[in-house]
Amino acid sequence: MKKENRLYWRRLDNSAKIFPISAGKKYSTVFRFSCVLKEQINPDILKKAVILALEKYQSFKVKMRSGIFWNYFEHNPKDPIIHKEEDYPCKYIDYRRNKNYLFKVTYFDKKINIDIFHSLTDGNNGNEFFKEIVYTYIELCHPKEFAEELRSVKKVEYNTEDSYITNYDKNAKSNASSKKAYILKGDRIKLGAVSAIHEIIDADKLKQICKEHDSTVTQYLSAVLIYSIYVENYLKNNGKKPIKLCIPVNLKKYFPNSKTMSNFFSYITLEAEMKKDNLNTFDKILQFVKDDFKKRLTEEEIIKTMSANVRLGNNPFIKIVPLPLKKAIVRLGYLEIRRYTTITFSNVGRMGIIGKYKPYIDYFLMLIAPEPVEKIKCSAVTYENKMVFTFTSILNDSSIEKRFHEFLTSKGIEVKIESNGVLDVISTKN
Repeated sequence: MKKENRLYWRRLDNSAKIFPISAGKKYSTVFRFSCVLKEQINPDILKKAVILALEKYQSFKVKMRSGIFWNYFEHNPKDPIIHKEEDYPCKYIDYRRNKNYLFKVTYFDKKINIDIFHSLTDGNNGNEFFKEIVYTYIELCHPKEFAEELRSVKKVEYNTEDSYITNYDKNAKSNASSKKAYILKGDRIKLGAVSAIHEIIDADKLKQICKEHDSTVTQYLSAVLIYSIYVENYLKNNGKKPIKLCIPVNLKKYFPNSKTMSNFFSYITLEAEMKKDNLNTFDKILQFVKDDFKKRLTEEEIIKTMSANVRLGNNPFIKIVPLPLKKAIVRLGYLEIRRYTTITFSNVGRMGIIGKYKPYIDYFLMLIAPEPVEKIKCSAVTYENKMVFTFTSILNDSSIEKRFHEFLTSKGIEVKIESNGVLDVISTKN
């Protein structure tokens, strides 16, 4: 391959700069995509599929280096390691034991996983790379059915511009709340374990219920989540601060000219003042969520939040602080910043899969690493008629997950449960 097609080094984007400084075993800043196929995984073919996918997505074929002021990426010439899944999901990636890669591909039974360190990319782009691995794996397993695809030459494609710098508005001012959030209470799971509970939801029935309530799926599930926290944790612990729900937003929807494979996301934060606004029933919470979405999910508000974060990254004082000192400062600040969010819910939406590959795929999953402050994180992905809503948790209590499940089933929505067994599996009886 010609030298000019190789990615030899690049700066980290505006969001990516913070993650390697703040990350560690307690704050892994790792997310996972999984694909459950309809046949057992062949690890040798999977490794070949990952190597081929990397030839197309060169922006993932990198290792991280430490500069004087910031980390940076450099081309990684090694082949990645493929492991059988043996650890909990979304754990900190020790790149020194991972051939310097910032992602890990593992497998178990019929499932393929990819864990990605957030400095490398966001969920939207990580999803595209993961789908390339799945497509290539299926092609290699079924060469007769995919002879044409295997013959085609896949050119190397990557765009790693910092779309934050390209698109931010230096005059936009954020209206972010200064109120700290209610933090979930309860004992933590021992020995560094992470619970993963997947609620597999009938997507068609859910959409019907949402339509009856004049809400989007994300709005409805956000309301169910806040209600479940309110009943099972907030009331029992005499909560006073607002329940604040953070929802990541794909900025490419607002800046369609961006083709970057680097991070390009922002977020909105719903701030539910449970006592002040008397949000003591589901219907009141749902109305609050719909109103708050309307207020916060606008192009103007999204740009304000994004631009405020860019200004922080471009602060002249922060720029000139040497990297070792930056780590100490940022880690202290990061602990404080986390106290402004109760829980995160990321809905990546419908997984678009080329029709020819669909017969080989059962469903997809997404998981986000929980943290000492944000003890539960939630994510959802839809494939065909299956939406999988996942709770990843370090709380030694599944009452919020159970309430969420019971609420949906009480509305006539079929919900099946899968778990990694760390906490008691929720009964699926209606």
